[in-house]
Amino acid sequence: MTRTITNMRATTITATTITITPITGMSVTIIMGRGPSAIMAADKKAADASLLSLMLWLSPTFPVGAFAYSHGLDEAGDIFNAGSLEAWLIDLLDCGAPRPPTTGLRFLRSTRSPSPSPVRRASARDDRQGAAFVAAARAAWDCEALKLAEEERVAYPVAVAAATAGHRLPPSASLEAFILALTGNFVSAVVRLGPIGQTKAQKILAALLPRVRALGREAASATLDGLGGRAFRSDIARHAP
Repeated sequence: MTRTITNMRATTITATTITITPITGMSVTIIMGRGPSAIMAADKKAADASLLSLMLWLSPTFPVGAFAYSHGLDEAGDIFNAGSLEAWLIDLLDCGAPRPPTTGLRFLRSTRSPSPSPVRRASARDDRQGAAFVAAARAAWDCEALKLAEEERVAYPVAVAAATAGHRLPPSASLEAFILALTGNFVSAVVRLGPIGQTKAQKILAALLPRVRALGREAASATLDGLGGRAFRSDIARHAP
């Protein structure tokens, strides 16, 4: 039998009462409670479970065509081993391409709307990935924000912002996961090109995690002034014909 009881501190808890009659004939009552700490733990578990969706949306298997984008790493000419790749990615995280879309994602999370904005125009090159993301996400995780994103034909960072806001995912975790997914895609492109193998690739990603977290924290308080970048050689390489 399940009932709600109140303890001496007037804190309401849910308890299940079980009565056992052993061979001796004596009745033993066991009360299994679900107090405030248990309830908080259950809420945290539910929040953690919601992050599984985020992991799927930003995984290499999500059908947005990320594998087709090398970000100019095949044109750079300066990446020939693990050390040169790590140095290149450090510059990108500090000064380059991951910063504008991450700032855009943070800005749109704060407005909770994928409506037209400077972020959309700045990220227009990602519109094909945005459309692919919205189509796949709506098929399995539809929400009002994704519906609006489809109507607006938004860019990829805006689409991710719509999904995470629409499903009430934690902004900080969403930002860090987005940055890590971009970085992972860069590393994967170099692995496919041949200079490094899978093991060294994982070592590089592990070494970059502090910088990923740092950029996530920075983006959490960024403004639209942070949409720019200054990794010029990378920009030239990724726009090469």
